[in-house]
Amino acid sequence: MSTKGATAGPSPSSRASSDGEDPLATLGTLPGVAEAVESVRKAVDRVYGHRVMRRRSNEITAEAALRGARGSAALSGAGWALEEVRRRTDFSGDPEARTVGAALRLTAEAGQLLSVWRQSPLRVLARLHLVAAVSQGDDVGRPRQDGEPVDEPLVELPLPGAGEVAARLGGLSRLVLADSSAPALVSAAVVHGELLALRPFTSGNGLVARAAERIVLVGSGLDPKSVCPAEAGHAELGRAAYLAALDGYVSGTPEGMAAWITHCGRAIGLGARESTAVCEALQRGAA
Repeated sequence: MSTKGATAGPSPSSRASSDGEDPLATLGTLPGVAEAVESVRKAVDRVYGHRVMRRRSNEITAEAALRGARGSAALSGAGWALEEVRRRTDFSGDPEARTVGAALRLTAEAGQLLSVWRQSPLRVLARLHLVAAVSQGDDVGRPRQDGEPVDEPLVELPLPGAGEVAARLGGLSRLVLADSSAPALVSAAVVHGELLALRPFTSGNGLVARAAERIVLVGSGLDPKSVCPAEAGHAELGRAAYLAALDGYVSGTPEGMAAWITHCGRAIGLGARESTAVCEALQRGAA
């Protein structure tokens, strides 16, 4: 990747302690972001306005969870067909199966953590890592320490040291807890991008980052029934586009940050489109 060995620009979390500053709201004014926010809102409204949602929203939520988990696993190297994810009951075998199992567990767990997220985002991140972890070593549920390896082969960005990780996680927590006026898309994109940039755990960082994005989108009220799986949209856009957009986030430049946020907006829009198609299929009696 082009950023390998590069120096990242200042992240929103590193600016979170400035008195009176709302860095997330500032990101909302970047070129193209307002348009992305509006596009996401329209896509989400189409799903929630569908007549099937009034009668069968639980089914849409369940299907969105399945498709979101499948998309998140694909971005972590387990590109299974949706029907294979639906069919399987045992995810304890090879590494791909364990990745899919972790993604499914995280998707199920995310909805249980909304109230905790509003009080202690770091507790939620620790819980998500615990849920995602295949092994139960002493590195599970805590940020990595200096010298500990990180198993995230698809993200080849410079790896911040443990001290920087701790500082930026603290800043991210303050951002989440602050009363920001930023749109949900901006907040979710920053949480997602920051966790991928930091890779605070020894494994499962991509899965955890995408689950955290889901929590923000649901908890913000943008997608309260969790029927717009951004993870499915990220997978549809492709791994290359995902990593290229992440390069923009890590650069810290206004252009790069805007590119990452708008990329996340497209992913949410595609997730919403997928659930709209599920609604249509249910209405026709085809699913």
